[in-house]
Amino acid sequence: MANLGIPQNTIAVLQKYNFVFQKKFGQNFLIDSHVLEKIVDAAQITDEDCVLEIGPGIGTMTQYLAESAREVVAVEIDRALIPILQDTLSAYDNVTVLNEDIMKVDVGRIVRERNQGRPIKVVANLPYYITTPIVMSLLENHVPVQSITIMVQKEVADRMQVGPGTKDYGALSLAVQYYALPEVVAHVPANCFMPRPNVDSTVIRLTRYQKPPVEAQDEKHLFALIRASFNQRRKTLANGLANGLRISREQVAAALEEMGLSATVRGEALTLEQFADLSNLLKKDSSVF
Repeated sequence: MANLGIPQNTIAVLQKYNFVFQKKFGQNFLIDSHVLEKIVDAAQITDEDCVLEIGPGIGTMTQYLAESAREVVAVEIDRALIPILQDTLSAYDNVTVLNEDIMKVDVGRIVRERNQGRPIKVVANLPYYITTPIVMSLLENHVPVQSITIMVQKEVADRMQVGPGTKDYGALSLAVQYYALPEVVAHVPANCFMPRPNVDSTVIRLTRYQKPPVEAQDEKHLFALIRASFNQRRKTLANGLANGLRISREQVAAALEEMGLSATVRGEALTLEQFADLSNLLKKDSSVF
């Protein structure tokens, strides 16, 4: 089977099937073999691994993954791509293609059935509009995932790895860093895709922590607190939480004072550890949500 990392082979397959790109699925196919190799290397795929690939497209990265992994389960939402995948992946007996929406797939079941319950590795070239929901669903639902190596819009990768005090720092930064260690693997210019997107991309690997780096007594409480803190960035933390949650400004100010922080501090100034401390302090007060 022709290597789809070579642009002319991708064009030939698309012409053979008269494939029409669907804007609603955010389809941009990678056509750079160096980047493909870099992604597989970064994901640290071995012949013992079961890999979940989200959005295989015409099977370009799937081919590379199948060469290295024991088994690949590829989830593709676009029905029009299924016959193409059956063609481009016909040489590989270790690939299963599911025509499903990843947000509705029971990933835990795949882990149990395909990998004896051991954590799997996720690899994906995600449409930008659905990156955050997919990543957060995998992390928040405690799916047995060892790592997530994904191609995302550069700005999203920036948000996942930055610290306090920067404009990109927010709820996504804190959520990702609570569950995983984010590491940028490669920057990928727009001309490595077909069709060419309007923005550059970044490959980032999220290595799942066995145990979060901070102690939060109540995970849901922590993230409700974080979301409320960033919903109105320009407000002080005390005002933001008073507006977004059933907490008085006085309660927040008292907790912040106990932590040695000013009552006028903004959410963007707090570290993940400080958010966990604040959540634990507020949780102590039974009148707080």
